[in-house]
Amino acid sequence: MILFGSLRRWQPRVVVDIAQRCANSTLSSAKADNEVSATVKRIRQELAQDKQELSWRTPIGDRPEDWNSKLKLFSNSEQTSDFIVMMQRPIDLSPTNMKQWWTKRQERIERHMQQFIPERHKILGPELAAAHFVLYRGGAAKFLNDQRWHRASTDGEFNLPNKFQPGYKLEALRCDNMTLYYEGLENLRCLEHLKFLSFHNVGTFDDWCLDRVAGGDYPHLEVLDVSGTAITEKGLACLHRLPRLKLLIIDDPKQTLEMELATSMLELAMASLKVMAADSIH
Repeated sequence: MILFGSLRRWQPRVVVDIAQRCANSTLSSAKADNEVSATVKRIRQELAQDKQELSWRTPIGDRPEDWNSKLKLFSNSEQTSDFIVMMQRPIDLSPTNMKQWWTKRQERIERHMQQFIPERHKILGPELAAAHFVLYRGGAAKFLNDQRWHRASTDGEFNLPNKFQPGYKLEALRCDNMTLYYEGLENLRCLEHLKFLSFHNVGTFDDWCLDRVAGGDYPHLEVLDVSGTAITEKGLACLHRLPRLKLLIIDDPKQTLEMELATSMLELAMASLKVMAADSIH
């Protein structure tokens, strides 16, 4: 009885001590949260202030008092990282290096010139727009109900309408020996009546280009020539999207075991398709 009585006298004190400790811990955690939130707010305010102070600054090189080199005419503002890497390298004015730089620059220009132009297709339509694109770069085009192959003259001129005419439907396109990049293939899409398409000896034509051609909406394409290109056996799998393809011309279907296996599986998947070597065709 004495023990129970002592416990009853000490029980309120224990409860009070526990309550005080809980209150102290709650206050300390709240204080810590307030300090963290205050620090975060201060950092955010400093960042906002720095952005506001830097927004009015003119980039270095564009200010009137900055010195600019004449070589700035050859710089590309869209590729800042490449420009920084170039500036960190030692200057090499050897003929080989200058030739490589000039070749890469000409390639960038040609890639830009071959990009898809919506205005041209709105005016000419997909058929005439594709014909203009190919003939301007040395190719040839043939239309339905017309036995002629249209080509550009030595001066780069050709006789085709400059506006849309529904009677002009492309039946065949020859892009042989052209400098054709992946960007330019966007101009050869949605040709519903095309049956023949050749990229013979187009060195820039690879597996990515073949994949774009396979998805170019050619429902009646029957003959495709990709001999003399940079395609591999990995790119042939995409040709199943050409349902009416009957003849595929490549360099040599048996040049490697992988190529032979890929062509055999393609012929097995497409019953009407025949893969032939370029030597037996050209």
